[in-house]
Amino acid sequence: MNKVVVHFVGGSIQKGYTSDFSMNRTTFHLAGIEDHKTEIIDFHKLKAVFFVKDFEGNPKYTDSKDFDSSQTVYGKKYRVLFRDGEEVIGTGVGYNPNKPGFFLTPCDPDSNILRAFVNIEFISKIEQI
Repeated sequence: MNKVVVHFVGGSIQKGYTSDFSMNRTTFHLAGIEDHKTEIIDFHKLKAVFFVKDFEGNPKYTDSKDFDSSQTVYGKKYRVLFRDGEEVIGTGVGYNPNKPGFFLTPCDPDSNILRAFVNIEFISKIEQI
């Protein structure tokens, strides 16, 4: 089971577990943290799905926006700006503007985010860096 934090287009957030997330499908199941009640999540309502190390994270920690020169980088480096102003910098493989989204791994190895699935429809700007 993957721990995920789901960010919706309207700004709401849900935390839970999923075992059937695939970028090749239009929905996935999300089980709640406490009650494990399962619901179907539709990709078209998503900003992004963040696969996380833990649900709490560290609210005092700010992810680095720079790649460390000693880091091994797989894929291309991207700066993604969402329509709500949030920015994520990381590496991605498989970005294609004609697909519904792609996976992005944050540049900060100490981030609570392991990787994110980014919904193309909610991006205001993406640039390769």
